[in-house]
Amino acid sequence: MILSTTEYLAGREITEVLGVVRGSTVRSRNVVRDIMAGLRNMVGGEIPEYTKLLADSREQALQRMVEDARRLGADAVVGIRFSTSAVMQGSAEILAFGTAVRLKS
Repeated sequence: MILSTTEYLAGREITEVLGVVRGSTVRSRNVVRDIMAGLRNMVGGEIPEYTKLLADSREQALQRMVEDARRLGADAVVGIRFSTSAVMQGSAEILAFGTAVRLKS
């Protein structure tokens, strides 16, 4: 599966637009991570516990989007974007979305 943030793929012809595909996950913080993050926050700098949580969340949302595209028979997803929103205090949704397409062979 070819993934692209652009609306086209250089050197490839899109023959069919299959529609919007999406994948999402909702994640929450946990007590252990919050304690470590609180300690790191006092001294400043990156909070690796949250960096990893967000990276894992984006990857899961992306993989779910790819599964959605495969169900449609897509060869690629173009125009990929990510969005996030708070669901409730301490949890957020990460959404990956794009346009599933078929390519000329």
